[in-house]
Amino acid sequence: MIKLRYFQKSKKNEYWKAVSDRDWLDYRWQLQNRISDPTVLQKILVLTDEETAEIKNSLKTLRMTITPYYLSQIDKNDKLDPIRLQAVPTTEETKICSSDFSDPLHEEEDCPVPGLEGVLTHRYPDRLIIYVTYQCAMYCRHCTRRRHAGETDLPTSWQKILKAAEYIKRTKTIRDVLISGGDPLTLPEYYLEKILKLIRSIDHVEIVRIGTRIPVTMPMRINKKLCSMLKKYHPLWINTHFNHPKEMTDLAASACNRLADAGIPLGNQSVLLRRINNHPLVMKKLVKLLVANRVRPYYIYQCDLSQGIEHFRTKVSEGIEIIEHLRGHTSGFAVPTFVVDGIGGGGKIPVMPNYILSQGHNKYVLRNYEGLICNYTEPSNYTYEPPLSIEKYMDESDKKNLTGVAELLSDNDKTNIIPQNLKRHNRRHKRNDF
Repeated sequence: MIKLRYFQKSKKNEYWKAVSDRDWLDYRWQLQNRISDPTVLQKILVLTDEETAEIKNSLKTLRMTITPYYLSQIDKNDKLDPIRLQAVPTTEETKICSSDFSDPLHEEEDCPVPGLEGVLTHRYPDRLIIYVTYQCAMYCRHCTRRRHAGETDLPTSWQKILKAAEYIKRTKTIRDVLISGGDPLTLPEYYLEKILKLIRSIDHVEIVRIGTRIPVTMPMRINKKLCSMLKKYHPLWINTHFNHPKEMTDLAASACNRLADAGIPLGNQSVLLRRINNHPLVMKKLVKLLVANRVRPYYIYQCDLSQGIEHFRTKVSEGIEIIEHLRGHTSGFAVPTFVVDGIGGGGKIPVMPNYILSQGHNKYVLRNYEGLICNYTEPSNYTYEPPLSIEKYMDESDKKNLTGVAELLSDNDKTNIIPQNLKRHNRRHKRNDF
């Protein structure tokens, strides 16, 4: 039997002391009893009238719902409890900064099908996202999709899902489909399975992924029935979203291990959040707990430039420092990639410590995590020789669909990448005006 590793045993707030364990561990009860009323939250967390008024005021920007389970993990005597900071609104969310954007990642502008904005995003050549609901079990206060999150508790209509699937069928380069939201695991099993079955019916789709925070906010949803359904649609991958060690309770650990037992590879995407996890030792504790529960740390995101969340943002240098404290100090597979999601749909840009100190004609000077400096000598009289019989193993679609820097490095004839609206190019267009 697998020994679970967790930060603490899950708690049940005294507000729900009369609730039976059977109801408490039923995800449907958890969903139906989410806290969305600030006056009820005031009773549970023993808030002042001023704090409650602040919460009411902040709800103009993003709906509040918190599962009884997740709310129970808050230490009501700690105003800076990391779960409280992620779940309970503050007036800071009403402050819109000059650097804020409604859709900083251009998820809707990168929708290729008119009428499916907010349903489909196709950014990278071989993969795309389908948003199957904008309901979540708990609305994270740092949500990057706060422009849509919580709009309704309804799934995306089947008609729109079919339209998205038609686009995937027509676009033969798509091999990886990410099912996201909102949270797909809030959907009824029959509807989620209907979507999975549809996507799996498309021959050129090789991988299906689900993005979810359910193991963190409502782990009782990960039951045997759900896992039995999901495992029918392999290869299926799941990325979840733990931000702090305290979120890895015994129930959360059980949920992760149940998914892993169903043969589903698990990854984790954390967001770097001020006063919550922006310290190397906090993140180190988190990644250790993740890998102990068969979840591979995948990304640490720099907090996006969405409206009303500047108070969560950190310096980029803090993320680099965290990676510096992880590389060499824990298992290599426990070190996530720190990324900044580029404004305007630029995608995930890795930002890492620099381990190359210098380079010469045939030598690189490198340093390790300890500060040890060494060189690496490249082969002398080197001539590039590709793998033999390369044409046998080459995917022609990959060769044809190279973009960006990869295309410049390839054997294609492209020689440069030209930004739009260069001033000198605009001057060229005006030459005939004289």
